[in-house]
Amino acid sequence: MTILSELQPLFHPLFNKHKVQVEIKRDDIIHTIISGNKWRKLKFNLQHVKQAQKFNGVLSFGGCYSNHIHALAFACCEQNIPCVGIIRGEVAYADNFTLSWAKHWGMKLHFVDRKTYRRRHDNDYLKELQQQFPHYFIVPEGGTNKLAITGVSEIITELTTQTEFDTLITPVGSGGTIAGLIVGDALNNATHKILGIAVLKNAKYLENEIKHLLPTAVKTHNNWQLLTEFHRGGYAKFSPNDIARIVEFNQVTGVEFEPVYSGKMILAFLDLLEQGYFRNGERIVLLHTGGMQGLGGMIERGILNAEDWPMPERVASSE
Repeated sequence: MTILSELQPLFHPLFNKHKVQVEIKRDDIIHTIISGNKWRKLKFNLQHVKQAQKFNGVLSFGGCYSNHIHALAFACCEQNIPCVGIIRGEVAYADNFTLSWAKHWGMKLHFVDRKTYRRRHDNDYLKELQQQFPHYFIVPEGGTNKLAITGVSEIITELTTQTEFDTLITPVGSGGTIAGLIVGDALNNATHKILGIAVLKNAKYLENEIKHLLPTAVKTHNNWQLLTEFHRGGYAKFSPNDIARIVEFNQVTGVEFEPVYSGKMILAFLDLLEQGYFRNGERIVLLHTGGMQGLGGMIERGILNAEDWPMPERVASSE
């Protein structure tokens, strides 16, 4: 079996203090552009589009700094598949870090207001889009659907050949990644604990969203837990102290984490260690879900200091 992403040991003084063994699944470097869970989610979606031979392209949804839009644009470019992005926001954002790359790779951007964007799950609106873009395969916001769950489930298959572990920790946005991990654990007849760290506020509702994504045969699989108290104020929100802790962790471990997804997982993990959440000798794997392109937009807007983070390469000129 081909191992798609590297697993490496992670070292930090707190790990020794609390007597835990930590490894990190480097899905952030699974591909130079389409990293992390976006690679996993798009894999079988784009396979389906190519194999079906009945689609004119792919259409999906995202915000102006969306990791999904960025990854989808490149993936479609690489496979010569036309793509359309329905973007929440103003046309003025078209030349920002993320969308300038999406345009560079050939994605056609269609900007909509928040009211319209909220209809992205409505059948009536999807039918309108299907009429506007005939025979385009519609991928939900963030890439999560049944095909994406299958792709993410392969992480567990890989891990079972790479290491022995007790707990796998992942950041959680929409719930697709953790659902895929739960499915993967069930398919491999494994008994790992899957621990999700919600990155948005008031995320208790995600428990039902995650259960809804699970196949019937897996709905009773109860090896997972979603922790909702580590959001740091809400989606894409963090304090100067949060940033300082992530930067320090990056420097100590030699692995870069961004503050929206993977960084919140790290902060939660460190807090849980100090709270005595894990038992002595527990073998823990952290899943790095990528999202590093998001640093470009945050540095561009002055939210992050360029001296503390690696600035992703910007497209030479917007189109």
